[in-house]
Amino acid sequence: MPRKPFVPGAALVVAAALAAGLTACTGGSSTGDETGDAKSGGTASSSPAAEPGRYQTLPEACGLPARGTLRGMLPGGDQQLSRAEAKKIYDGQPDITYDTDRRVGCRWTRETTAGTRHLSLDIQRVVSYDAAVSDDDKAQGIYDSKELAAQIPPGGNGSPSPATPSPSATKGKGTNKGEGATTNSSTGKSADGKGKAPSGSPSGASDPSADPSTDPSADPSADLSDSTAPRVLDDLGDAAFLNDKLVTADSGVHRDVTVVFRTSNVIVTLTYDQWSTDKTMLPDSQELQDKARSLAGELSESLSE
Repeated sequence: MPRKPFVPGAALVVAAALAAGLTACTGGSSTGDETGDAKSGGTASSSPAAEPGRYQTLPEACGLPARGTLRGMLPGGDQQLSRAEAKKIYDGQPDITYDTDRRVGCRWTRETTAGTRHLSLDIQRVVSYDAAVSDDDKAQGIYDSKELAAQIPPGGNGSPSPATPSPSATKGKGTNKGEGATTNSSTGKSADGKGKAPSGSPSGASDPSADPSTDPSADPSADLSDSTAPRVLDDLGDAAFLNDKLVTADSGVHRDVTVVFRTSNVIVTLTYDQWSTDKTMLPDSQELQDKARSLAGELSESLSE
């Protein structure tokens, strides 16, 4: 039988038709993949992810406080330091962390005859793995839990503490309360903790055992005035609070001042305390709080740069 003649044009038409059909099928499939996610029921594109936090990394904690700030917070009186001793004290001891982009910390200590001071810094970067919750909102939740655990009274103000305690701290009370405004009968000067001894202030009571501030069973905040009591701070970061506790032990007395603040998705916890082996010399709340708040403001500015 004679073979049928081969027609090139017809073959090209058939090939083009097949190609067009395959393209149409492929295009339909691709469009379906782009408009929906099987895990989210096809609604992912209509619900954008929550805003990420401002901070993606963290600075080196020991290098954040200025050297002059550290000298003021870790005074030594007349004690002279060698270059090696100064370096050891002011360089700080970094905390051991496994991810320095998520958490860093540092600690400083100085021991003197007047007592020992400790300063610690903890910086946490919060990341939310929930697409519906922003990093900032996640950080605010963690901050709120810290404030609740510290039992900070609601409200408060962030205005700088006055140079002298509020008169309401001692109004109507027959005994002196640590930093309360008392008068030294021999000098006539106020013994409010801002006098001769910056490392501590006299309890103001002739009998130390009669001072509630040195009694372990007493309210540890009884010696605080209205201006130095634990409170919310409204002039630091996005949210902040200050806590102040006086603790007595067999070995002495120490005051712990803590400032916690949040800026975007970073939470900073600053703890500053002073130990004294003499229970009649209470660490000055006003001084410790002022220095802690000053450093917190310095850190907030540094993180914002």
